[in-house]
Amino acid sequence: MLAVRFEEGKVVLHDVARPEGEGVRIKVRGCGICGSDVTILDSGFPLAGTPGHEIAGELADGTPVAIEPLAACGTCDYCVTGDTQVCVKGNAMIVGIGRDGGMAEEVIVPERCLVPLPRGVDASTAFLVEPLAVAVHGIRRSGVDGSKRVLVVGGGTIGLCAAVAARGTGAPVDLVARHPAQMAAAGQLGANVIEDAAGGDYDVVLDCAGSPEAIETSCNALKPKGTLGMLASSWDKFEIPGLVVAAKELDIVISAMYGRAGTMRDVDAAARLLGEDDAIADALISDRFPLDQAPAAFERTRDRKGGAIKVALEP
Repeated sequence: MLAVRFEEGKVVLHDVARPEGEGVRIKVRGCGICGSDVTILDSGFPLAGTPGHEIAGELADGTPVAIEPLAACGTCDYCVTGDTQVCVKGNAMIVGIGRDGGMAEEVIVPERCLVPLPRGVDASTAFLVEPLAVAVHGIRRSGVDGSKRVLVVGGGTIGLCAAVAARGTGAPVDLVARHPAQMAAAGQLGANVIEDAAGGDYDVVLDCAGSPEAIETSCNALKPKGTLGMLASSWDKFEIPGLVVAAKELDIVISAMYGRAGTMRDVDAAARLLGEDDAIADALISDRFPLDQAPAAFERTRDRKGGAIKVALEP
């Protein structure tokens, strides 16, 4: 079967053996390219094999499913409390990093990774469950509810998903973004696009950009005793404006991946959001490429100024 590999900073296609082993075989129908995939490609971070963690496909009987790409142990103290994102297995459990991912025709995952889809959500768009789950987890950790005034800083996929998830609580949501396509997508999703958040007096600000400028903007926009929720994936050190944070007594919440609250997995909540609004897929998916054009798809992903938001590979 055809599969993507990263080799010396390049996206390379290989004909590899079909996956074997314990778990459920998924015929991949869609795999999103995440910003972290591009970072891994550029940094040379070691992967077990095939990249790709934003995955959806079909079971052997044709049932469409999304994938929660965490093959957690299920028994450590963190897994028992629902915090599978910090399972003791670490990177080894992450599909697309520690084990083969979805940029291939097929992938095998543990049964616990399967995410049932609402009626009407097909496997070609259900890979969006994964980034939506990142946002669901982030707003849950940041304490967003309908009583909070929320700002999202950053109009990439995670920022747009954060706007969706925050609006799902009933909260009014403003968003600042850099590029016209991101602003247009935010408007489609019901967020109020603003140019300047200075002095915004927000209860919660969700940093979905991760740059020093975004962090400073976020802190300045918060009211005293407000919460900065950091959803952006950053591989570098980051700085916070110490005087502002101290003077306002801001709470800082770090959020990564997704877990479970009670009996509800973040991925299941994300699937429900996706099923409730067709505008989500229309706004987020800017490009679709066949798997054999993966190198071109990765180059397109870098073109934020040119309108790329979420680029998908379709085996």
